[in-house]
Amino acid sequence: MATQRMVCWVQWGVLIFLQSAVHAQNLDRTVSDKSGQVMSWVTFTDKSKLLAAHTPTQFGQHKPLKINIEVNSQIKYQEMVGFGANITDASAWLIQNKLSESAKQKLLQDLFGPSPGAGFSFTRLTMGASDFSMHHYSLNDTAPGTRDDALQNFSLAPMKADVLPILKWAMRINPQLKVMASPWSAPAWMKTTDSLIKGTLRPDAYGAFAKYLNQFADELLLEGIQLHAITLQNEPHFEPDDYPGMRLMPEMRAQLISDHVGPLFAKRKEKIRLLDWDHNWDDVQSPLAVLANEKARPYIAGVAWHCYGGEVQAQAQVHAAYPDKETYFTECSGGEWKPHWEETLPWYMKHLIIGTTRNWAKGVLLWNLALDENHGPHLGGCKDCRGVVTINSVTGKVTKNFDYYALAHASRFVRQGARRIDSSSGIDGIETVAFQNADDQSIVLVVLNGASEGRQFSVAFKGKTIRQELPSASVMTLTWRDFE
Repeated sequence: MATQRMVCWVQWGVLIFLQSAVHAQNLDRTVSDKSGQVMSWVTFTDKSKLLAAHTPTQFGQHKPLKINIEVNSQIKYQEMVGFGANITDASAWLIQNKLSESAKQKLLQDLFGPSPGAGFSFTRLTMGASDFSMHHYSLNDTAPGTRDDALQNFSLAPMKADVLPILKWAMRINPQLKVMASPWSAPAWMKTTDSLIKGTLRPDAYGAFAKYLNQFADELLLEGIQLHAITLQNEPHFEPDDYPGMRLMPEMRAQLISDHVGPLFAKRKEKIRLLDWDHNWDDVQSPLAVLANEKARPYIAGVAWHCYGGEVQAQAQVHAAYPDKETYFTECSGGEWKPHWEETLPWYMKHLIIGTTRNWAKGVLLWNLALDENHGPHLGGCKDCRGVVTINSVTGKVTKNFDYYALAHASRFVRQGARRIDSSSGIDGIETVAFQNADDQSIVLVVLNGASEGRQFSVAFKGKTIRQELPSASVMTLTWRDFE
């Protein structure tokens, strides 16, 4: 058995190496080989152009326009982990069961593959059920009224049918894929309600819950999956009525981290980042209270955020208080409440792609990777959420939603290890964010025209400029090689 496992690991390593080489080689196609030449891609909300190649241009001695975007690669900010979406039970089930093998390969290549794919390099798993699951479960369920403090019944079996096969497929396409995970609830026997629904963690279950998180990481590692990060609880200030959830107030999270989870994870050979909060922008005091705990703070790598309340600047507020802690944006869902491209694509770009990264996010995730034409499958929770793509459960047809294009305008071009760099933004409706890739020093500039009219603008870099124009509510990504 040990020999077989070693052979499997060697084969997996060879495959990862080959896929990694192909992935890196294909990524180069998004940047011109010519010094000073700028390549660009555009998406218009009338859908006439969807991440479509635009006419190349050349930096020169042009006079800057009134709207002038200064890009300065000497001023650097956070290093990027990447962009992507959550592989929920619903997403994995649809891909695994409603698509042919060739259709699966095409979709996953479109999502995780390099250009012409979206190049997603970051994803999140639910540790147990969420509202986007076919049934409610944890990874250590017991008979009512019984406990399992030794975690003898712990099992990844619920994830092995759909989630793990799809995740491993994505990892073969993009070996650099970073994976994080969040529980929606502790097992029922650890909670005050004896149920996955509502309640909080029992004080006598803190140690068992820490071991539950740790064993999840161990079991994933046996599957060839190393976690990049983990959060204690999804949306810890919310107790939903009809799907798993658990309230964990700041003082509870601080104690869990300082006395149980932190010391346990510190013993691990491989580093897994512990992230606090994993909830909305509208309550900065909760993560600040946890970070203020001197015993807990050394174990906390960063803070994770959602979009469903407040403003994105909350991320920068916490970063300013604790600049050594990382920032991640881990969930936001679109839905039928905002179905129109001309309204929602600009909002996504301004707040979720440009806003989150300008406010220190190293990784950016939308919610469901895929949902069906009925906004599911789900059990409780959101009844009209939209996936990054829609898979028709009858025909298998795949539709890329504007969520896909919003992400891809960054994820296809910004590679893991890139650094955000300085760029002008907020000028007459023009919003921007810029990055420099680490491997070839290429520059990526994402531009949104959020104004109600078309805009002409110039881009200045190292004393040279180009001129561009964008229709209203449209997006452009520009790339060029650094030059002296």
